[in-house]
Amino acid sequence: MLKNDRFLRALLREPVDRTPVWIMRQAGRYLPEYREVRKQAGDFMSLCRNPELACEVTLQPLRRYNLDAAILFSDILTIPDAMGLGLYFVTGEGPKFERPLQSASDIDKLGLPDAESDLGYVMDAVRTIRGALNGGDDQLVPLIGFSGSPWTLATYMVEGAASREFSRVKGLMYEDPATMEKLLNLLADAVRDYLNAQIRAGAQAVQIFDTWGGSLSTECYRRFSLAPMQRILDGLIRENEGRRVPVIMFTKGGGAWLEAMADTGVDALGLDWTCDIANARQRVGDRVALQGNLDPTVLFADPDVIRREVRKVLDGFGKGNGHVFNLGHGIMQHVPPEHLDVLVEEVHEYSARFHV
Repeated sequence: MLKNDRFLRALLREPVDRTPVWIMRQAGRYLPEYREVRKQAGDFMSLCRNPELACEVTLQPLRRYNLDAAILFSDILTIPDAMGLGLYFVTGEGPKFERPLQSASDIDKLGLPDAESDLGYVMDAVRTIRGALNGGDDQLVPLIGFSGSPWTLATYMVEGAASREFSRVKGLMYEDPATMEKLLNLLADAVRDYLNAQIRAGAQAVQIFDTWGGSLSTECYRRFSLAPMQRILDGLIRENEGRRVPVIMFTKGGGAWLEAMADTGVDALGLDWTCDIANARQRVGDRVALQGNLDPTVLFADPDVIRREVRKVLDGFGKGNGHVFNLGHGIMQHVPPEHLDVLVEEVHEYSARFHV
C-alpha cells in the first residue's frame, strides 16, 4: 500500500486533499549531499550505473523535503549510449557522444537495445529504490520512471552534443525525412521497451521528456516529435500492480500544441513556465491533468517572493482536481536548498483551499 498516493490520484484527476508536488531534477547538484555521492562514484555515468548509489541520491531530496513522489535517478541519454554511441560528460559542457550519427548508413547500423540486459542497471536501480521506499508496511511515495523523447534523443545523437541551432539534425530532417523517421521510429520502440521495463521493475508513473520538441515548427512537431511519442504511448503498459500507471508528456516550449498532445491519450501534460496555466486548463478541459509550472529562477528570490509566485500558479489552476505542482523545467544548480523547502511547504499549505 502507498502511504501517500496523492501524486498518482492527481494525475488521474481524482480527489486529493492538497496539490501534490515534486521537482524535475530534484535529485541533483544543488544538494551538497548529492555532490558528495557523485564524488564517491567518480563520474556521472558511474553514479547512474551503480544501483545503490542511484538509490541513495534518489532518496536524498525525500529526506529533506515533504515531496509527494520520487523520480528515478538516471539520464535521458542512456538509450543512445546502449546503442553504442559512446556517451561521456565534459565538466561545464554537458553530454557528448564519441560516435555521433553522421550519415544514413550510420542510422542503418543501429540496433534496438534490450532494455533488460543492455540497460539492466537502470532496472536494478528501480527495484532497489522501490525496496528502499517501503517504510514499514507502506511505501512512502510513488516512484516515477522516465525517458527522453525520440526527437530529443535524436538531436543529441546527430548533433553529438547539446545544440542551440540544431543545424545537423534539422538538416537531416528536411533533406531526408524518411531516414529521420526511420531513426525516430527505432527510438520510439526503444523508449517504449525501456519504459515498460521500468514499469515492470516498479515505476508507478512515467514521464517522457521532450526537451527539444519546442525547437520545431508546428508541422514538424506533429510529424517528428508528437507522432513518435504517440507510437510509444500506443505500446505502453498502462496498468500494473493493480492500478493505472499514469503517463506524463512534457514538451518544453510546447504550449502551442497542448490540444494535440492531449489527444494522444496521455494522462497528464507538463507545462513550462511560458504557459499560462489557467489558459492551458481552459484549452484541455478535463481530458488530462496538468503539471507545473513555476519559473525555476524564482527559487533564487527571497522566500516571500517564492511564496507569492507559488500562490499565483495555484490560483491560476484554481479549484478542482488534476494539478501536480512542479517547476516549468529542472531545478538549477546554484539554488539555495532551503528555498525549495519554502516552495514545497507553501504548495501544501496554500493548496488545501482548492480541495475542500
